Amino acid sequence: MEKVIIIGTGCAGWTAAIYTGRANLSPLVLAGDQLGGQLTTTTEVENYPGFPQGIMGPELMMHMQEQATKFGARVEYKKVTSVEKNGSTFNVTCGEGQYETETVIVATGADPRHLGIDGEEKLIGHGLTSCATCDGAFYRDVPVAVIGGGDSACEEATFLTKFASKVYLIHRRDELRASKIMADRALSNEKIEPVWDSQVTEYLTDDGEMRAVKVSNLKTNDETEIELKCVFVAIGHVPNAQFLEGLVETDENGYIVQKPSCTKTNVEGLFAAGDVADHVYRQAITAAGDGCRAALEAERYLADNE
Repeated sequence: MEKVIIIGTGCAGWTAAIYTGRANLSPLVLAGDQLGGQLTTTTEVENYPGFPQGIMGPELMMHMQEQATKFGARVEYKKVTSVEKNGSTFNVTCGEGQYETETVIVATGADPRHLGIDGEEKLIGHGLTSCATCDGAFYRDVPVAVIGGGDSACEEATFLTKFASKVYLIHRRDELRASKIMADRALSNEKIEPVWDSQVTEYLTDDGEMRAVKVSNLKTNDETEIELKCVFVAIGHVPNAQFLEGLVETDENGYIVQKPSCTKTNVEGLFAAGDVADHVYRQAITAAGDGCRAALEAERYLADNE
C-alpha cells in the first residue's frame, strides 16, 4: 500500500514529489512516456525564478528529479492506463501491473495541438512553439506568425507585438472566432497582419531553424511563402486526463475540475496539479506551485484519515 502515487513528471509532478518526499511519505512517481513533461522539448527557459542566466528545459527537469529522489521519491517508468476508487483507496493500473495507494496526485499536463505537418516535432524549440509568454522574448525585432482564430490566438498575437517586428495572424476563415473585444484589439494593432482563409502547409527551414512557412489560400488555392523566424501555434491543448474518464469531473475541454482555491477534485484523496487542470496560465512556475499545494493537501488528507 502506497501513501502517495504521483502521475507525471513535469514541474507539478516533481514539485509534489519533493514536498511529499520531505514529509516522509516515500512517494511513488509514475513517469509515463515523457519523463520531464513538455519542458524536455524546450530549449532555454528564462522565466523560471532562480536562474538569471536561464537554464535548458531538460536540465531543469533533471535537477528537479535529482532533488525529488534525494528526499525519497521512487520513480518507475510506467504509463498509467486507469485509476479506480476502491473504498477509501485507489487502484492504479499500468498495463498488466497494478498499485494500491491512499492518495493520487495527477500531474500529467496537457499537450499542445499541432498541425500534423511533416518535420513538426523536430522544429519544436527551434522556431515552433505554443507559448508566447514562454518564448516571445527570444524573437525580438523579427517577423513571427500565430496560427489560430480564437481568444488565445488573439491574445498571443497581441502579446508578441511587444517583441516581434511583425505578427502574421493566420486563420482558416475570413473572420476570427474570438470574442469581439479580443478580435478588435488584435486587428487594430498595426503590427498584426491577418492572413485570412489560409492554412500553413509546410515549414521551411535553414540549418534546422524556422525560415518561412508555405501558406495555401483555401478559396483560391494560391500558395505563398511568408518569411519569419517563429510560428506560435494557438489552436488549443489536449489535457492528458483520458485515463481518468468516468472517475474525475472534467470541463467541456477535458481539463480536470479543481475545487475552489485548492487542488482537490470531486474524488476524495485525488488531487490535480499543473496543466492537466490549468487552461489559463500553463507556466512552469504555476505548475510547480500547484504541485506544492497538491502535496500539502495530500499530506493533510492522510493525517486527517489516519
